[in-house]
Amino acid sequence: MSLNTAHADHGVLIHAGEVIILFSDNVVVEFYGNETQEFKGTKNGRMYLTTHRMIYNSKNNADTLRSFSFPFIALQDVTVEQPMFAANYIKGKVRAQANGNFVGEVKFKLTFKSGGAIEFGQAMLKAAHLASRHMSANAPPPPYTPPTGPWYAAPPPAYAPPPQGYYGWVPPYTAFPDQPSPNSVFVSNSPPPYPGVMGVTYPPGGGFSGGPGPTDAKAAEAAQSAYYDPNRPQTAYVPPPYDQPPTYQESTSKKEN
Repeated sequence: MSLNTAHADHGVLIHAGEVIILFSDNVVVEFYGNETQEFKGTKNGRMYLTTHRMIYNSKNNADTLRSFSFPFIALQDVTVEQPMFAANYIKGKVRAQANGNFVGEVKFKLTFKSGGAIEFGQAMLKAAHLASRHMSANAPPPPYTPPTGPWYAAPPPAYAPPPQGYYGWVPPYTAFPDQPSPNSVFVSNSPPPYPGVMGVTYPPGGGFSGGPGPTDAKAAEAAQSAYYDPNRPQTAYVPPPYDQPPTYQESTSKKEN
């Protein structure tokens, strides 16, 4: 898990090949059990469940904690609580990634002000279970590595997950019908350093068991320099080398010309 590594300008920053599954625009986050200054105080912002992790983005640009990454590989003791006289919430703890801007571990509590804590929590646990098939038991979180190269506006597949779901599991899309606005999702050239629900082939020695086969290896290779859409394996979105993030329409029109 890493602190202040998953935001870009006014939006969320994801890895190449990572997909946002669920999105909630009204979440309160509380951290405890770690004295790092950025964790102090109640946080208000947005929560994303992706194929590889949860991501929190603050709505307050002045907050010293702008974003927080919860990789599935770093989560522990996660439960969905249903108190009798208070709102439902998700709690757990997450281990730090080396170079992730804090050390040790931190406990968290997520309260969904617009509802949906149970559905989001169950979906997160299911996604984490699917991803765990590609992890070694008790593997430590990999070190955080800053993205190589620029970030740019993400293509629609990055925030429009497949309606059929993953391996027979259909996420609770009806409980979270909203998607993040297209101009608030950005992607880097770097593939995820840890496995997700679809699995992927990683170099040996990283605590991963690898992906299902050669197809995933090709997807990982494509993700090194392009956005790989598993629903359209014959295509890839190649980022143009602009200093400012172009729109998806600008990028696709340049590809076609």
